[in-house]
Amino acid sequence: MSPTVEAPDLQACPPGVRAPLDRVLAGRALDRASAYRLMRADAHELPAIIAAAGELRDRGKGRTVTYSRKVFIPLTNLCRDKCGYCTFAKAPGHPDARTLDPEDVLQIAGAGRDRGCKEALFSLGERPEERYAIARDALRRLGYRSTVDYLGAMCHLVADETGLIPHTNAGVMGRDELMALREVNGSMGLMLESVSERLMEQGQAHFGCVGKAPRVRLDMIAAAGDLEIAFTTGILIGIGETLEERVDSLFAIRELHASYGHIQEVIIQNFRVKPTIRMRRWPEPSALDMARTIAVARLILGPDMNIQSPPNLFLEGETSDLSSYLRAGINDWGGISPVTIDHINPECAWPAIAHLRDTTKEAGFDLRERLCIYPEYLRRPSFVPPRFRSQIESWAGIDGLVRDEEPWWS
Repeated sequence: MSPTVEAPDLQACPPGVRAPLDRVLAGRALDRASAYRLMRADAHELPAIIAAAGELRDRGKGRTVTYSRKVFIPLTNLCRDKCGYCTFAKAPGHPDARTLDPEDVLQIAGAGRDRGCKEALFSLGERPEERYAIARDALRRLGYRSTVDYLGAMCHLVADETGLIPHTNAGVMGRDELMALREVNGSMGLMLESVSERLMEQGQAHFGCVGKAPRVRLDMIAAAGDLEIAFTTGILIGIGETLEERVDSLFAIRELHASYGHIQEVIIQNFRVKPTIRMRRWPEPSALDMARTIAVARLILGPDMNIQSPPNLFLEGETSDLSSYLRAGINDWGGISPVTIDHINPECAWPAIAHLRDTTKEAGFDLRERLCIYPEYLRRPSFVPPRFRSQIESWAGIDGLVRDEEPWWS
């Protein structure tokens, strides 16, 4: 535990809040009923919950906050699904619909390498060839049978030609596909988003999106664990889920990690309104709602989990209080790109890394660069693909974080 941080004084809390916080700070796991209660805490109870979550984070992670310097490669924005909140996926005929050629991929990756990036984040629509002839035609022209086959080849290409370590978010994949990608990805990811089956119903966020079925996503995360893939997942809040369903989603993640030990980070991400989406009239979660959810996530997932929230999605007009995420228990800002936009949320610019460093320092933390594989997993050889070991050794110090970060890259 950090010697400079004292445990929060919970004596003024109502018993319904104080008792579960006392138990968690004594080293016991938070039970589901208590988590429901904490997620519904009122404004007077929330400061104690946030303080307890911050204390728990300090015990496990100290006062170091990390980020990954990445380049964002949107391999294809065609997708078989169309979620109610998504602007990334484009239908055939849209002027921006495209699948990148290998030359495009290398150009983007090379620009990232030249700006000090170490992670190549491949983000793409899920299995568009199942729905669109234009996607099948593009794959045929490129010489591949499936989007996942093409993705694997591009991961090889980027790793070989630029030295960047790929991290893939490609939607739902089968075990054989995960196994094929395992050796050319340092880590992989799939947002659980929510375990709510209701969100698959007509009028809800995931209506008509076969890849968003909770059971399918849980099965893929489990398969990744069985294959010892360092994995990212998380929840998306504000898309129609109840507070109890948020808790249920976090418990599902905790249970998967308890079974396989492979979930290296959990993202708490907030829905942002965009003018062209189906959910353009839905309310956005407030900064207070985000702080509450981050804090309860920390209390559920414990001191050792890496928890992040994207700083570019912080609500407009509240950027001066970005440190509220830190107080609530995160220890990572996620991937930040000095080269490419956030293609999933293009209206939300990345903060300058120098500004993020200043914000983090003002809140009492040190900002450090990490690789797409967290230090805990670098210490577990079965999680590190052999082809990346020498590159990792050239970048990472004894603590597993990037050493000798160049100030001009900020």
